[in-house]
Amino acid sequence: MDNKYDFFVRELQKIRDEGLLMQIRTVESPQAAWIVMDGRRVLNLCSNNYLGLTTHPDLREAAKEALEKFGVGPGAVRTISGTTSLHVELEKTLAQYKGVEDVLTYQSGLCANIGAISALVGEEDALFSDELSHASIIDGMRLTKAKRFVYPHGDANALEKILEKEGKSAVKKLIVTDGVFSMDGDLAPLPALVKIAEKYGALLMVDDAHGEGVLGRHGRGIVDHFQLHGRVDVEMGTFSKAFGVVGGYIAGKKVLTDYLRQRSRAFRFTTGSSPADVAACIAAVKLLDASDKLVKQLWENASYFKKEMKSLGFDLGNSETPITPVMLGEAKLAQKFSQRLFEEKIFGQAIRYPSVPIGTARLRLMISAVHSREDLNFALDAFRRVGKELNVL
Repeated sequence: MDNKYDFFVRELQKIRDEGLLMQIRTVESPQAAWIVMDGRRVLNLCSNNYLGLTTHPDLREAAKEALEKFGVGPGAVRTISGTTSLHVELEKTLAQYKGVEDVLTYQSGLCANIGAISALVGEEDALFSDELSHASIIDGMRLTKAKRFVYPHGDANALEKILEKEGKSAVKKLIVTDGVFSMDGDLAPLPALVKIAEKYGALLMVDDAHGEGVLGRHGRGIVDHFQLHGRVDVEMGTFSKAFGVVGGYIAGKKVLTDYLRQRSRAFRFTTGSSPADVAACIAAVKLLDASDKLVKQLWENASYFKKEMKSLGFDLGNSETPITPVMLGEAKLAQKFSQRLFEEKIFGQAIRYPSVPIGTARLRLMISAVHSREDLNFALDAFRRVGKELNVL
């Protein structure tokens, strides 16, 4: 092997030795409560498919109709000839559902964060973000020349002190936070952040990827959950989780979305989402707007599972949502626990550094509305057996 590849060989071996090598498994069936993965039928506890919409007949039918009418792709970037009537319908439908003036859709939540953050602030501005911000927020911040400040996780008082000290010289100030923190399942102190943003004249942006379809009335998200409509400047959401499809969006004032249409590179220079995906997203929004049955079932399942896991003695951290972290600490233990669960027909992925800080390795479980009580009890029995075997309980 050429010497120029030696670095990569050494780094991969280091990752293996530290128990951090990521095993990417292959799914051979639709996303559901049970899936076929690497040739084995397993109970799926690691999907972002919160409401089971990936296989919902309404979404499937909408995608098929769009495929027949528009073909498989939009054929161009949105700013030339790639904006179909479906894209326009989705943005209008979602704006009404969210209770905002306008929505701009992107190809993914990551693109939405990168595209919005990098366009909203520049060299004379300042960014303030939570220390546990999602990687897409961090990458968006790195693409700007704005001054960047990080405050301790969930600490609104610390944010205010930093803002008061460092924000005076900034032309624009942008506070960015996750709504639901994806690795721990806890919520941002959004009411306090709103008050601080208003006090200091800062824009406030919330990444609600794990709040859409989960929090608020009919799954309208964290802004609706805290009844803060009109007081959060930028809402980022994704269609890739509870909505069951793929894509991302920015919601807020029309002047903001109009500006992003002109200045967001992630919007302007990439082909838009496919017609089938867009049509399925429209169907998902309409379904949630009409009924909150699946949202209620999600919370019922999550509450039951978390209560029983705690009674077994597992540490579930500070989660306030269906995200269920099973805290294990050491990366190799998390990896071993995950493998033993797989042997017991449970898919529970180990999450390790760099996704979480060193020493906080865990399994991150994602409970769904389509899990039956029988499914959850099957999982609880497996966790009890493996937990005792590996001296976790």
